[in-house]
Amino acid sequence: MKICRRGFLKLSAVAGAATAFGGLGITLKPTIARAQLLKTSWAKQTTSVCCYCAVGCGLIVHTDKASQRAINVEGDPDHPINEGSLCAKGASIWQLGENELRVKNVMYRAPYSDHWEVKDWDWALERIAQKVKETRDKTFTKTNANGEMVNRCNGIASVGSAALDNEECWAYQSMLRALGLVYIEHQARI
Repeated sequence: MKICRRGFLKLSAVAGAATAFGGLGITLKPTIARAQLLKTSWAKQTTSVCCYCAVGCGLIVHTDKASQRAINVEGDPDHPINEGSLCAKGASIWQLGENELRVKNVMYRAPYSDHWEVKDWDWALERIAQKVKETRDKTFTKTNANGEMVNRCNGIASVGSAALDNEECWAYQSMLRALGLVYIEHQARI
């Protein structure tokens, strides 16, 4: 058998890697995620979707039936996307809802102000609706330069969320199109 220098280097690299990884017990065989689901009679299980990125990993949220508070969140082993595994952010998602430092009120800072004010939700929703209407009325175009009817609003844009499923995205973009928006994007495409 005649071996060239390049062949010798390739063979040496493969043999070295096989020896190193074989000794550590690392294999290239696929593994199966096995979630240890919380089994209690006093907790209700609900499936959900992770809100952090556009992957859409499945979650199982365990809620205390008495207090209606989340007590545990873990990956859903039956979900086709993540099969029970979660990234670091998904694994810590319980803290998103159950955190004493979480802001629970509407915080408003008036233009040119140097401090924040606490407002109630009714005020905030009314203010958002007023601002959407003001902007739409200012930037709505009925016809283009050629006199063709376009009915569009160029002053508002929307970026969707990865936490919405297909049906929610469809309903959301239908509402935006009814307002006349043309700049509609989604987080998964950016």
